[in-house]
Amino acid sequence: MLSWIDYPSPLAGSDRVLLLMLPAAGAMAADFETHGLVADAQTAGLPIDIAALQPDMALYLDGGIADALHRQIVEPARAKGYRRIWLLGISLGGMGALLYAASHEAAVEGVILLAPFLGTKGTIAALARSGGIAGGTAAGTTTQTEQKLLSWLQDRAASGHDAPKLYLGYGTEDRFSPGHLLLAELLPPACVAALPGGHEWPCWRALWRQLLATSPFAI
Repeated sequence: MLSWIDYPSPLAGSDRVLLLMLPAAGAMAADFETHGLVADAQTAGLPIDIAALQPDMALYLDGGIADALHRQIVEPARAKGYRRIWLLGISLGGMGALLYAASHEAAVEGVILLAPFLGTKGTIAALARSGGIAGGTAAGTTTQTEQKLLSWLQDRAASGHDAPKLYLGYGTEDRFSPGHLLLAELLPPACVAALPGGHEWPCWRALWRQLLATSPFAI
């Protein structure tokens, strides 16, 4: 099941962005408003309409998150005229955002990842030992979901293809930071923000504000 809360932008304009926000495990869709991320986006000077999502954990466990997003959110949005669709994913929501991009690359303009969960500790350690995401391997340690995500990132790095746009923000004391460091190696420095902090909302909001200051939605 996939539910969501809509936050239409108060700004007029035909070139609207639809930003899909995917929360961390255990967080709620309304937390994006409670912790200020919705307000931050809607003061960026662009008409950014937001859908804060609440996916059931089952969609991650059975690998159905990408198809559910596409069928229930993206396809109806495109039918309404949206052509600029972005995803913001935090922690497990970051994995969901990347899985969507891996399955529907042409449908999304950009992905913003805050402290994304990229794989288990064993998977990340195996990648680090074997040369990182681009040239490494975690064969025998990855789940099917991790394999899909990592294969897409590896193919992207090998081809030099930079669409959709990818942005990464993480706290230097985050428990998932070893994976974040590996992902940062694949991205231009201007697309990466790192700040002191852990796996928590105050750090995520500070990272969000820093990334917004780089004007990621500008054409």
